[in-house]
Amino acid sequence: MSKTITLAVSILAATITFAQSDTMQGKIPDPLIVTANKYPQKQSTTGKVITVITKEQLEKSAGKTVAQVLNEQAGLVVNGAYNNAGSVQTVYMRGASSGRTLILMDGIPVSDPSMINNEFDVNLFSLDNVERIEICKGAQSTLYGSDAIAGVVNIITIKQNIQKPVNVQATVSAGNYGTLKSNLQLYGKKNKLTYTARYARLHTGGFSSAYDSTGKNNFDNDSYDGDVLNGQLVYQATTALSFKTFALFSKYKAGIDAGIFKDDRDYNINNKMFTSGAGFIFKKAHFTINGNYQHNELSRHYLNDSIHKTSTWFEDNEYFGKSQFAELYGNANLGTGMILIAGIDYRYSDYNQRYFSVSSFGPYKPPPFPTTSLNQKAVYASVIFKLLNEKLNIEAGGRINKHSVYGTNSTFTFNPSYLFSEHARIFGSISSGFKAPSIFQVYDQYSGNKDLKAETSLNYEAGISLQNKKINTRLVLFDRKIDNGIDYNYSTFKYFNYIKQKVKGIELEANARLTNAISVNANYTWLSPKETNQNRATNKDTITYNYLLRRPAHNINFTVVVQPLPSLSFSISAKYVSSRYDVGGYLRPDIKLDSYFILNGYGEYIYNSNLKFFANLQNITNTKFFDIRGYNSIPFIINAGLSVNF
Repeated sequence: MSKTITLAVSILAATITFAQSDTMQGKIPDPLIVTANKYPQKQSTTGKVITVITKEQLEKSAGKTVAQVLNEQAGLVVNGAYNNAGSVQTVYMRGASSGRTLILMDGIPVSDPSMINNEFDVNLFSLDNVERIEICKGAQSTLYGSDAIAGVVNIITIKQNIQKPVNVQATVSAGNYGTLKSNLQLYGKKNKLTYTARYARLHTGGFSSAYDSTGKNNFDNDSYDGDVLNGQLVYQATTALSFKTFALFSKYKAGIDAGIFKDDRDYNINNKMFTSGAGFIFKKAHFTINGNYQHNELSRHYLNDSIHKTSTWFEDNEYFGKSQFAELYGNANLGTGMILIAGIDYRYSDYNQRYFSVSSFGPYKPPPFPTTSLNQKAVYASVIFKLLNEKLNIEAGGRINKHSVYGTNSTFTFNPSYLFSEHARIFGSISSGFKAPSIFQVYDQYSGNKDLKAETSLNYEAGISLQNKKINTRLVLFDRKIDNGIDYNYSTFKYFNYIKQKVKGIELEANARLTNAISVNANYTWLSPKETNQNRATNKDTITYNYLLRRPAHNINFTVVVQPLPSLSFSISAKYVSSRYDVGGYLRPDIKLDSYFILNGYGEYIYNSNLKFFANLQNITNTKFFDIRGYNSIPFIINAGLSVNF
């Protein structure tokens, strides 16, 4: 660890020296964020570790998915992002396991109660429907509740600063593997009413999801068809009071294979989501009150009805999940440098499943999973102190959560930061987080355990950020400990609270404008884990692993953007992922996956204010690599098109 810290400090020192030179021009933006403390503030004014993916960055990611964009950020690994379209997207933040990163849509939690770990399928978002993304790392359960053990990802779809009554934007692109993308947006503002309506579609013929290790079995390609439709209405009733309503419908059908190294020519998944809700904001000079309600319905349907028989000849497996979320919160400026944030929220979820299959053993139809529900109620508060002419900022807060099965638990946050000058800030935090068990883990008739408690975490963090009009850098050291981790016990065949995980790590981020025409963005993540779990090779004893499955110790992302003309820009980006382990199979040792290095590219030409041409290239060198053992990762992919707006 000492060598890694030394390297990180050396890189940061070199960056600081570079920043002090006078060779660069331009200005690094200081974006407005909302995720840190549930109210708008400049990113530079918070001691929390926030990464913002701006609208401009998203527009230069045409051809990518939400998962692929997240996968390029410090501290984040999205396993499946580079697999065939429709593959399971598992979000790992700072080495935490699946379901320990909370996904938000416009600040409101979204999850899938039918998933074992309550995680959310980011395939259901289209990048074309996203305005920006805010990533808040470290335990965030005090403000955001369950599942925010490692942090939150806030996918923001609401447009800002709309002025004209009618705006239209259309994008269409095509690429290899029969890929066709399209997007249509209609938005505007008329008097007190602001509206947005968007539709996005993606079709691709894809490639084989499973990897043919022999190269002789003629695996078929697995296609993907997806549609996303969403809209928002905001009515500004008075200067102080506004109301909003929103809805999103998303569906996709994707071909999947029978398993690792195993093809299936007619095995498909159909996923659907419908989300709707409403809210209000009442804002006066010294306080703001927010109210939100969201209803979410999801279904996942796996169907294998092919004459191409694998181990299972026929399978019909369908999951249904519903969730509701309601919250009331506000912030108030109490004077003398104090801001109070306080709120209450309620979460409800239910889930059921039906299953039928036919194999060489005959038909199998277990009793249907009963419609079963869980709910959580919570109250939370946080106080921010701005002292010493606002150079010293201290946030202290806590949450009390009441769960319908396991009872009451609590979390806390203590987050100080100090601004030495307008260019340098140090920060740190001690915070706790929790993850409530899912419906499946509690109520499944075979593996469920009604005695499960919440998984808990304790997070330590310290760092320094340096910025001026030329460069922005941040170095963060973190240490997280998880107790009572929820996992499956292969001896009792039940879920249990046992896993212990410790992860230390470093995140180094830097972006700079070298000249008016050239900018650079880079990040590096290092993880040092220890996880105590059942021995995956025997299931009989306990072992402490010094690695995490599918999560590398070293992860580097680097991008250079060149803009020789105001109308022309292009970029080249590189990604390096160190070797890591994947599951070798039931009662088998884990398998080491090789490290890999891939190159991506993007270019755009703005013909005029209404027309733009672009091209996106992924894995330019057509490198063969694997994020998941037994499944293909993307080959060389090109996507090119145009965007029209008026």
